Amino acid sequence: MIDIRKLKELVRLMVENDLSELDLQDQQETVTIKRGGQVVVGAPMVHHAPAAIPAAAPSAAGSREEAEGGDSGGADAAGLVPITSPMVGTVYLAANPESPPFVTSGASVGPDTNVCLIEAMKVFSEIKAEVAGTIERVLVTNGQAVQYGQKLFLVRPN
Repeated sequence: MIDIRKLKELVRLMVENDLSELDLQDQQETVTIKRGGQVVVGAPMVHHAPAAIPAAAPSAAGSREEAEGGDSGGADAAGLVPITSPMVGTVYLAANPESPPFVTSGASVGPDTNVCLIEAMKVFSEIKAEVAGTIERVLVTNGQAVQYGQKLFLVRPN
């Protein structure tokens, strides 16, 4: 039986080197590890890494908003409702590179309006507005990495 410490180290190396499959064998053991698809051996390591990030994330997000000329506290006070990221991943503002964005500043949205896609571990999730109103600001760019709870859009509710 393989030592769990060895297995964890192999998974860590796979994640660091973006490997999808690892096959090792010696005279005593044979180990095959696959990431993605149906096999989720590598998933626990990926889920543990973001847990260490949230302490630094709000500061980074706030700095980005301030650099763009916005202040999240002032925006909320002005009656704007943020649409936040429900996960860590990569945000896409359009269905594909040739398509127009799902929403832009000034667009009217309803609770079921798709505003973007977030990719995490090669799975795309549709993000809905969950509020009726008008998009006042788009706070992210296409292809940008986002953190859990990061503000993506600001909406002026109806």
